[in-house]
Amino acid sequence: MADGGAMRRVETGGAAGFWAPGSRILWRYRENGGTHVHIARPVTVVRDDADLLAVWLAPGTECVKPVLADGTPVHLEPLESRYTRPRTVQRDRWFGTGVLKLARPGEPWSVWLFWEPGWQFKNWYVNLEEPLARWAGGVDSVDHFLDISVHPDRSWHWRDEDEFAQARRDGLMDDQQAEKVRAAGRGAVEVIRAWGPPFTEGWQHWRPDPSWAVPSLPEDWDRTPAHVSS
Repeated sequence: MADGGAMRRVETGGAAGFWAPGSRILWRYRENGGTHVHIARPVTVVRDDADLLAVWLAPGTECVKPVLADGTPVHLEPLESRYTRPRTVQRDRWFGTGVLKLARPGEPWSVWLFWEPGWQFKNWYVNLEEPLARWAGGVDSVDHFLDISVHPDRSWHWRDEDEFAQARRDGLMDDQQAEKVRAAGRGAVEVIRAWGPPFTEGWQHWRPDPSWAVPSLPEDWDRTPAHVSS
């Protein structure tokens, strides 16, 4: 991890404790249908308790992302071959404005907040995924392709339905898993329509502590956790 001294992990009754604000952890995703980590983002903990994990992905953070084996960015590959061509990973920087990520324990999605330059709030983004699994250095998940954009006027729309359909065609999820993802999406939509948390909690007005440095990407960003819990 980038700064082991900034981490706090307490074992109480067999359950992992919480990270203190300002701790630096990794927010990672394993590849679909595999075990290798293909996305790793160093983030700073904003809040961590029994109800919510909130982290800040700062502009300029060095991350790991998937690319095709020849270096082509994934999003530039035609959809029909996007998930079947060989891939590798590369280091890159998170450009643009930062992202605030919110995740409730056991929930099959996380909610991300995006801003335009000058802290003009842009939108919430519901990322459907496996519930986060906690380990000593951070949290791991698997992305489920389907997403939802939520706008300040409370309107919303599905995103990446074409990628979700292609992933099914390419065997990255079976019918049972796909229905679980759809059910998770319907659950998220219920929260949006009811305008429940985190949309009601004012996170769009949050700002990072100016004293926080940008976390560095550790060399062992892809290490296997010694212990994982949900």
